[in-house]
Amino acid sequence: MAVELCLLLLLLFCGSTISEVQPIYKPPPGTLDFGFVPAKTYDTGAYHEPGPIGILFKTVHAFLYLVQPNSFPQDLVRKLAQQKFGNTQGDYQKPENVVLTLQAIYYEIGFIVSTALGLLFIFLLPLVGLCFCMCRCCDNCGGEMHQRQKKNADCQRSCFATLLFVASLIISVGVLCAYAANQHLTNQVRGAKKLVNSNFKDLKIFLNDTPAQIDYLVSQYNTTKDKALSDLNNVGPLLGSRVQEQLGKEVRPALDAALTMAGAIRETKEALENVSVSVEVLQEGTERLHANLTVVRMHLSNTLNDSACSVAQAASTCSIIRNSLSQLDINANFSGLPGVSSQLAKVNEVLKTDLSSLVQKGYAAFNDTPDLVVNQTRNILSDIKNVLESIGSNITTFTNALPVQKILADFTIYLTQSEAYVQEYFPLVEQYDFYRWLGCLILCCMVVLILVFYYLGLLCGTCGFDKQASPTTRGCISNTGGNFLMAGVGFSFLFSWVLMVVVVLTFVTGGNVEKLVCEPFEDKTLFKVLDTPYLLNKHWKNYLSGILFKNPNIDLTFEKVYSDCKENKGIYTSLHLEHLFNINEFLNITMYTEDVALKIEHIQINLSKIILLDDIGKESLLNFSSSGLQGINFAAYLAEINKSVTKVDLLSFANDLEARADQLPKGALENALKGHANNIRMIHNQQVVPLEQAMKYVKARSTLNQSIRLLKRTSSELTAKVKNVIGAVNTAQFLINNNASLVIVQETKKYMDTIVGYFEQYVAWVKESIATEVAPCKPIANVVDTAVDIFLCSYITDSVNTFWFGLGGSSMFLIPAIIFAVKLSKYYRRMDTEDVYDDSSVSGTWHFTL
Repeated sequence: MAVELCLLLLLLFCGSTISEVQPIYKPPPGTLDFGFVPAKTYDTGAYHEPGPIGILFKTVHAFLYLVQPNSFPQDLVRKLAQQKFGNTQGDYQKPENVVLTLQAIYYEIGFIVSTALGLLFIFLLPLVGLCFCMCRCCDNCGGEMHQRQKKNADCQRSCFATLLFVASLIISVGVLCAYAANQHLTNQVRGAKKLVNSNFKDLKIFLNDTPAQIDYLVSQYNTTKDKALSDLNNVGPLLGSRVQEQLGKEVRPALDAALTMAGAIRETKEALENVSVSVEVLQEGTERLHANLTVVRMHLSNTLNDSACSVAQAASTCSIIRNSLSQLDINANFSGLPGVSSQLAKVNEVLKTDLSSLVQKGYAAFNDTPDLVVNQTRNILSDIKNVLESIGSNITTFTNALPVQKILADFTIYLTQSEAYVQEYFPLVEQYDFYRWLGCLILCCMVVLILVFYYLGLLCGTCGFDKQASPTTRGCISNTGGNFLMAGVGFSFLFSWVLMVVVVLTFVTGGNVEKLVCEPFEDKTLFKVLDTPYLLNKHWKNYLSGILFKNPNIDLTFEKVYSDCKENKGIYTSLHLEHLFNINEFLNITMYTEDVALKIEHIQINLSKIILLDDIGKESLLNFSSSGLQGINFAAYLAEINKSVTKVDLLSFANDLEARADQLPKGALENALKGHANNIRMIHNQQVVPLEQAMKYVKARSTLNQSIRLLKRTSSELTAKVKNVIGAVNTAQFLINNNASLVIVQETKKYMDTIVGYFEQYVAWVKESIATEVAPCKPIANVVDTAVDIFLCSYITDSVNTFWFGLGGSSMFLIPAIIFAVKLSKYYRRMDTEDVYDDSSVSGTWHFTL
């Protein structure tokens, strides 16, 4: 049946131990949410809290430690179990067996000594009691009804009474402990049915929930499949976008550069047009100013040629004025600048080709990569989806092929029969426990009967004692008290050996069970002994694996199984059921992903239809580079722009002219020169100031300055820039046409790893769930704990040990109680004779009064 149970558990669980979980491919795919494996909570709490009586249990444990302070003898137990005794007549005389026997005696020396004392008690106390009775019958040993008068008689009586009362109290405490232990065991037996039913309920949950958990694990394949199908349906955004992203590292910068160059062409056209217009505006203003200044200079020259300038007083002044006439002219001459009409015409010719539109077509073609991937992988993806469906069918078929339901039904029947057997015989257990309880109660009543006689004797003797009465005249109550004490002594002799027999038997049994079973079970030392190689079977290294798997070389130990089940791990992991049925073959990732990987690897994507920039666009770029921008005299333009309007400040010239006119003699020459000064001021105000400040001319000058500088920047290494742009486009186009296959293979591998990664996650989750969540074997550990720790140790052994501890203590204190009772009864019973002191007789003579 054990083998069948292991086979059931084996077939139920599809997984392996945590140590066999294979690593997930890198880079890891998106995390899948498989939810939580459905599980019910086990009801059994394999822990017993004894309550107030636990104090007594701990006291007994401390006493047992005094009796047997040695730790659990692992080596000795192993050697004793492996050593064969009695096969031949001389086995016991072998030196190694003698040594083992001595070691066992040394370990059990505490129990042996205690047992010897108990046996001595059993044999000697009845014998002493018999001798005592015979002695008293011969009027010895206190049997003579005569009490000698002593001066300290009251002190002795009080002392004996007190000591007897203390001994009786100790005996009472002992019998109460024994009764409490007896009642505790009965109560626990009566309540054990609930704990047994709880264990059976957990085992049923263990069997009934496991198929549902397995079904849940199988059903979660749909989560993996749905995620894989979702990625396959989105192959464009996923695989296509990845390919596009990798190619875009070369393509996008090239197209961006071409688009930037197209913008530069448009800016160049605008700049050339601005140069032409601005030069015309500035030429118009400066030419009119030049004409007016020429007329003023000519008139001023004619005036200086007048005869009035020949006189000595005016000659030098006229000469100075005549020498400054050359300054009376324009400074910035825009009329002499070279035109840009030829460059503008060439740029306009270039712009007849819409380069920006061509580049945008390249962008559009490149951005259609996901759609190309979708169109070119449609047939292959359909095959992959069929493979995924077939994998799901295979998993379902494999699961259905397992004879789970049949084996479950068999073990459910077995469990039901076991439960029915327990339910049928549990009343019989309770009946036998009642007999045990009754027997223990009788033993306690024996002690109680003795105590009753002692307490009644103390009560009657103490209350009825009269100090004035002589031993022969003591009252009836006092005499009755003495008789009660002697009755207690008699029953003590009758019952004590019976009590001690029970104490010795329960002490030897319960004490050794506690030291050799319960304590090593608690610290798992017992499991280490059971796991000793070749201990339980001399041919098997590991007994448990030999029983379960018929392979004793598998490292499967009682301790490991118990610890794993105690931690509520899955039974597949706890029992290492992979040695019977290694589900890794079923969960082998290559088994399920080989076809998927092959299909994905056969994906062929052709991107040669993508044209980034056609020959027309490239020719347009070349024409732009040869548009003649480099031939523009940018220095001449910038020089004229930076010049002032006139060579000299006309206002300063006019003022200087007028000042020099004032140096001339009064007359027509002076007035003429002042007239020319006014004309010069007028020209300054009407023409120079507008050229410097009017918006029209300021804007024209600013526009000309900006446009010239823009053209200068654009023309700088224009040919090299255009060649770089065309080279980048050609490189990107070459990458798409020739090297894209390498990128596609790399990204397809990553895409495949993502799809396969979902299966890896599913398998890892299944293995992890089987190891920790599916069929957790806590009920098995609970059954062991219930049977050993709770029933055997907590219920039975602790109660039995407490019973013999209390009963044994009471029995031991019966000895001093007997002595004190016999001594005390002399002071309570009515004597037949007494000592009387006669003063008339010879001094110091006592007479007996009858």
